[in-house]
Order: sequence, then structure tokens, then C-alpha cells
Amino acid sequence: MRRFSQRNSLVTLSDINITPLLDLAFVLLIIFVITTPLLEQGLDLKLSQGGRTDRPVEKGDIRTVEIAANGIMAFGGRPMTLDQIEASLVRDFHANPNLLVWIRADENGQNKHLYSVIDRCQRNGITRFSLRTTPPR
Repeated sequence: MRRFSQRNSLVTLSDINITPLLDLAFVLLIIFVITTPLLEQGLDLKLSQGGRTDRPVEKGDIRTVEIAANGIMAFGGRPMTLDQIEASLVRDFHANPNLLVWIRADENGQNKHLYSVIDRCQRNGITRFSLRTTPPR
């Protein structure tokens, strides 16, 4: 029979089992990897055919305005009105004079929505904008 000494009962456990923590970390990693592409979804647009590609641009300088065929507009993936888009673009332009506005308009939409976005950009001094198209095949 084994005897327990007074000294062994007072010793603290210094080993921590990290296996459950690693399992949790891997599960969270998998969840984030799966859900991240779903968060970066804009309007479902069919862009018209276009020409050559652009020169390289800093990603931080780009703001994207999307116009659906039914006239719904989105800025940065969030639906907004034209006035809200204009206010956001002006605020971003004052913070960053190298701002480039990408305008993605559905090819089956009315041009009046596209022209109103271009007009609002030009009225506020934003002259760097690009009409986005799909590359030729």
C-alpha cells in the first residue's frame, strides 16, 4: 500500500494542458477562413466588355461605387443613397487627395445613375475615377 506524505499533497500542479486551447484556435481559424470571402460581397453586376488594364494603384487610394441595373447604389459594399455616397467621397477625398473612384455599373442599367455619380465627383473636384469593365476575352 502506498503512503501519501504531507509534502506531496501541498505541491501545486504546474502543467497546463493546452490541447483544448489549440483545438479552439483551429476551429476559430477555419471559421474565419470560410466566412471572410462571404463578407466582401457587393452588388451582383454584369459589367460590360472593356479595354486594357490599368496602371498599378495603391489599394488604400481606391473607393468603389457600384450601380445595379435597377438603380440601387452601394459604396464600399454597403447600400447608400447618392447623397450619402457623395458625402463619403468628399470626406475621403479631403483626407486623401490621391483618391481614385472605381465606378462599377451594370451594363443593363440606365445611364442616368452613372452620370449622376460622375457629376457629383466632378462637382467636388474628384477627377480621378475609372469606369470598371470586364476584360476582353
